[in-house]
Amino acid sequence: MLLSTGLCGAPPETKAVVVEQAMIWGRAPHNALTDLVRYHDRWFCVFREGLLPVSPDGALRVLTSADGISWQPVARLALAGADLRDPKFCVTPNGRLLLNAVTGGQPRQSLLWSSGDGREWSDPDPVGEPGAGLGRIAWYLGHAYSAGGSRLFTSADGASFTVHADAMREGASLLFLPDGTALALAGNALGRSRVPYRGWSWTELKKTVAGGAMLRLPDERIVVAGRVTDATTRTALCWLDPDQEALTEFLALPSGRETGAPGLVFHDGFVWVSYSSSHEGRAMIYFSKIKLPPLGGGKKPSRLTFGN
Repeated sequence: MLLSTGLCGAPPETKAVVVEQAMIWGRAPHNALTDLVRYHDRWFCVFREGLLPVSPDGALRVLTSADGISWQPVARLALAGADLRDPKFCVTPNGRLLLNAVTGGQPRQSLLWSSGDGREWSDPDPVGEPGAGLGRIAWYLGHAYSAGGSRLFTSADGASFTVHADAMREGASLLFLPDGTALALAGNALGRSRVPYRGWSWTELKKTVAGGAMLRLPDERIVVAGRVTDATTRTALCWLDPDQEALTEFLALPSGRETGAPGLVFHDGFVWVSYSSSHEGRAMIYFSKIKLPPLGGGKKPSRLTFGN
């Protein structure tokens, strides 16, 4: 069911608002580990479905929607005897849609599928090193980068990945800024690097966001979405201020218990989020449309600075 909250309550200029909220999939016994992309003027959402949170029948389900309200399944990717996990989308510079995931168990193996329409997918190809478990792929100046285990991997074509640098953190999500600065977020650790991204410096943050996805807005603010656990467990949106080395939570989505693994997209002036949650019983897939407050005072955010 779609929930439309409107813009009532606190003034939208001071507070983020959930404009629309819906559970979009819950047919499998367990549905989790999402990602989201806008491709060919449509939404595509991918996630793992299976009997249990960890089970050998784990498969990847792909949904699509023209409006974010009505969703249809278009693909199910499975591998006999393998638990497919942590799917992530990216779009290549030449317009192909890539989907990478890892097999459960030990050693983990990263797999890569490609598509020209989001519906028909290639057979999976192994990428990276066994055991590395590549995460979300980020592109900068025609090269793809992905964190896998304690290493950074890179690719010139999005098909074959090689080790580029050490000193990476497990589960890091990458973000490249227009000036070439690279950020990496792994739980409560914020990494920074510059071209050629071989040396990384890390700072421990006061807040932990598990499975964090990062998004840079057109006004230069950075949004992080992920699972936050303190007195409660929830999927939350936070502001990331790299200069102040701070994560500040500004919105908790309807969620609880087993929740997180969000996808994050900015489109048409809104932030759109896919995530999983079991606050209504079983773990199911949710989709939210978020209206953010404008940048206060019309000022540009401060830029990253580095010491010598």
